[in-house]
Amino acid sequence: MLTSALTLITNFFQFATEGLGTISDHLYGGLLAWLLIAAGIWFTVRTRGLQFRLFGQMLRAIAGSRDDDGGISSFQAFTIGLASRVGTGNIVGVALAITLGGPGAVFWMWVVALVGMATGFIEATLAQLYKIRHPEGTFRGGPAYYISRGLGSKRWASVFAVVITFVFGFAYEATQANAISKVMEGTFGVPTWGTAVALVLLTMPVVFGGISIVARIAEWMAPLMAGLYALLAVAVLVLNADAIPAAMASIVQGAFGVDQAFAGIAGGFAAAALNGIKRGLFSNEAGEGSVPNAAATATVAHPVQQGFVQSLGVFVDTIVVCTATALIVLLSGVYTPEGARAQAAVDPQVAKDAASTLTSSSIGAVLGGWTEYLMAFVIFVFAYSSLLGNYTYAQVNMDFLRGVGHRHYALRAMIVVATGIGAMASLTFVWNLSDVAMGLMAIINIVSIVLLGNWAFGALADWESQKRRLDAGEISEIRFVVEDNPHLPGSLPGQVWSGADAGRITPLTDQERDPHRVS
Repeated sequence: MLTSALTLITNFFQFATEGLGTISDHLYGGLLAWLLIAAGIWFTVRTRGLQFRLFGQMLRAIAGSRDDDGGISSFQAFTIGLASRVGTGNIVGVALAITLGGPGAVFWMWVVALVGMATGFIEATLAQLYKIRHPEGTFRGGPAYYISRGLGSKRWASVFAVVITFVFGFAYEATQANAISKVMEGTFGVPTWGTAVALVLLTMPVVFGGISIVARIAEWMAPLMAGLYALLAVAVLVLNADAIPAAMASIVQGAFGVDQAFAGIAGGFAAAALNGIKRGLFSNEAGEGSVPNAAATATVAHPVQQGFVQSLGVFVDTIVVCTATALIVLLSGVYTPEGARAQAAVDPQVAKDAASTLTSSSIGAVLGGWTEYLMAFVIFVFAYSSLLGNYTYAQVNMDFLRGVGHRHYALRAMIVVATGIGAMASLTFVWNLSDVAMGLMAIINIVSIVLLGNWAFGALADWESQKRRLDAGEISEIRFVVEDNPHLPGSLPGQVWSGADAGRITPLTDQERDPHRVS
């Protein structure tokens, strides 16, 4: 009886994995890929290349983002977003993209990131514009809020909130837990059930502590993990500096199918573009509708300030961290397109699963076997911090669905369960499930921010106008106030950006206690 039940479960997961993979390929190879690129180009044009001409301002926004008016600081919101962005997508995801799509997949990750910086700016700015105050002394906001309050669509706002709650309350939590368990098993021989139990015990006290606890942990954990990984990456790159030009050439040649020697196990230009876009979106999350939930929690003087901060997050995630991972894999000699294709010919699933430890093995091949143990720690910190950041997104949207005073014990319990299930599930199933759910969420969000784009463009125009006056000595600070603002296309609902307390933490109004109120 037990054997039959296990066989039935195995067959179900195999069927589900194949079905989800087919849906994912059609979704990303068609509608979503073009939608992401088109939206990013549109926002780039409308903001006059904001990600290039105001890059220095993004760096300055980070430098001064720890000064706030109470609540969660801009820097803390940035680190929550970074904790979610910089995770397994930067280590396992990049390795998986190269395995399936070849080195050329990295090029398409760059494209998604560069145009995505403008998209990230728009959605974070909109999240700030339409945020509401929360009784615990912070703000709440994100796509569900700007769809409801900006577009007046409670139905689509609720659909988005349900989808993102599932994505970040279950699918992505399972993905991060899966990455941890595979590394612990491959490096230390820890059985997946042992990792599952440990993750459950570690996660419970944190997620039941609330968003403020997550923010304080992410504030030090995200920079720590990024710094440690950067040191390892720099060491590998320095030792193989003479081979970097050839590795970069393989990325460009593989991207357009110029040299089939650089094709992944899926083969050719289409595979490179498809896997690069998939993994790029999963990694930097621009346009997906996730990071705006963290961006909205920040207390800032002007909505554009957090737009700058989160746009820079896209750059750091993909152009810096993902590129470093790609070069590590390509320079080590552990990965070769020919070897990956030969392995896939024997067992495609084994070839895909090998991606979970490819980056660690690559670093170990260059710096010595001892680094695989250090990488196990790095991957744990990457994945666990992402797991915590994901919880924030899920709770923000449950606040929208159930009300800001609800404790969401069911959600917190679901996250704990997801870590246990994810630690023991197959890699391919977990990633395919995440891809499909993320794709649906991204479509809703992209359409929404395109429709609301004029509000973000107006906020940027207001900031640039005030910046010129600040530089001329006419004003002492840049602060956004909605009343009589000539740059905005209309009146903004709510009281967050009104009067002398604009943008600051103040008690809730009756209107803002109802997240579904449109006017």
